[in-house]
Amino acid sequence: MNLSTNPEASGWRLLWLSWGVLAVLTAVVLLTRTLTPIDETRYVGAAWEMWLRGDFLVPFKNGEPYSHKPPFFFWMFHAGWALFGVNEWWPRLVSPLFSAGALGLVFPLARRLWPQRPATAGLSALMLLTTLWWMLFSTTTMFDVLLAFWVLVGMHGVLAAADGQRRGFAWLGVAIGMGVLTKGPVILLHLLPITLLAPWWSPGLPWRRWFGGVLLALLFGAAIALAWAIPAGLSGGEAYRNAIFWGQTANRMVESFAHKRPIWWYLPMLPLLLFPWFVWPGLWRALAGLKRDGLDRGARFCIAWMLPVLIAFSLVSGKQLHYLIPVFPAFAMLAARGLVERPASRVGLPVLLTALLGGVLVLAGAGVFKGRVEELAALPRVWPGVLIGLAALGAWLGVRRGSQPTVALALLSAAALSLTLISIQPAIEPLYDIKPMAQAVRKAQQQGTTVANLQGYHAQYQFLGRLEAPLVELGDDPAQQLAWLKVHPEAYAVLYFHDARVLNTMEALHQQVYRGGAVALVPAREALRLLGAEDGQRHPLLR
Repeated sequence: MNLSTNPEASGWRLLWLSWGVLAVLTAVVLLTRTLTPIDETRYVGAAWEMWLRGDFLVPFKNGEPYSHKPPFFFWMFHAGWALFGVNEWWPRLVSPLFSAGALGLVFPLARRLWPQRPATAGLSALMLLTTLWWMLFSTTTMFDVLLAFWVLVGMHGVLAAADGQRRGFAWLGVAIGMGVLTKGPVILLHLLPITLLAPWWSPGLPWRRWFGGVLLALLFGAAIALAWAIPAGLSGGEAYRNAIFWGQTANRMVESFAHKRPIWWYLPMLPLLLFPWFVWPGLWRALAGLKRDGLDRGARFCIAWMLPVLIAFSLVSGKQLHYLIPVFPAFAMLAARGLVERPASRVGLPVLLTALLGGVLVLAGAGVFKGRVEELAALPRVWPGVLIGLAALGAWLGVRRGSQPTVALALLSAAALSLTLISIQPAIEPLYDIKPMAQAVRKAQQQGTTVANLQGYHAQYQFLGRLEAPLVELGDDPAQQLAWLKVHPEAYAVLYFHDARVLNTMEALHQQVYRGGAVALVPAREALRLLGAEDGQRHPLLR
């Protein structure tokens, strides 16, 4: 696909190609894994408890109001369940659908920023989709791609407002309000810096009218968020009300500046997050050319979007790699702008690294790493071999005259993730498929038995087991655990172990491997024995 020939048509083809690749990635993930603890299962569990209660204002986790996340994501689950019935596959489609929407928003945003270079739009969408962390979280039941969608809505509003369209401020307000309902006030960190830097990327704005419009957008966004928060706070009780209006935000601010991770922590992670584009020398030569020619309005817009957010997240200690996902569209658009201006041909380094990944997987399947991670011996060798072959094809396309190496590299990136997921599925699935344990807990509850959890419980069994009652959370205090079990000899308890070698050494209703160790559902008397109630010796492998 040559971007120099009819760039308008090729841009649309790249957008459709992006949607097609996203559909394939989604299908691969749906076929290779189930909902994964502890995050995915916790969020779907919270939505399940809301659904079960018929309460669509206050999320619940194991029977208690859950103040850590707003409800928009859960509402999306409910919408699908209302149409298709309660199922597991719909919640797993929400992130891919919003990812597709984000690609659809990146396309016109790039066209507005560079109307004279229409090929940039389609290439921006394809590069965004095939960035490693975007692909991963587009197919994961988490909040970040949804947040990125609302950030893109806000960026459309900012750009429209800067072009003199007052409705742009309304769209900015919608993005703020819906972003708060999706993941809380962090949306402001993504949207406000670019409005403050507007005089740099769009000189000549009447600043009083501009900042007055931004203030109105903030008030509009706050009104949208409060339309949920006020009735939810009244319904959820004082503790929940304090948490969503003040406590949670204040506590996170205090923790965020505790400097648990160094300020530079994100920088060495960028090659992984933005693979394969960040490690492609041809891209950096193209971006250097943009700088030499002078940054245009669109390039400044993207920098004003990315850089303040990266600095802000670097200053706070509560760092997670997926926090940066909402700035990926800015990186993709800036990268596409550079490559449309100065197309790169050689793709040697990212292709070599992809082939290296295939080689590592082949060695793992051959048992080379068996002594370190036992499960890796189950890896098949056929799919990593296909990955190495595709890397060789990508290298050939990168030097073949008339080819489009950027598109080839994007497709290789998507294929690498897909084949890796297929390859590791036999080793990973037994460690994270907790549906059998969830169903065992349901069976015990249906028999009228109380079930307790002897470690921090993340509601991972609630949805997969369709549980209608919470588990008793006993926490990590041995004295509290022993006291409760002695008072409830008819109960069952969920225990966790550091090593799977403990399996089949105890009386259990159900036991299985779990996240590098093991989990077992045992009668109270067996739990007391393992906790050392008889001889004072706690089982050495208990977590």
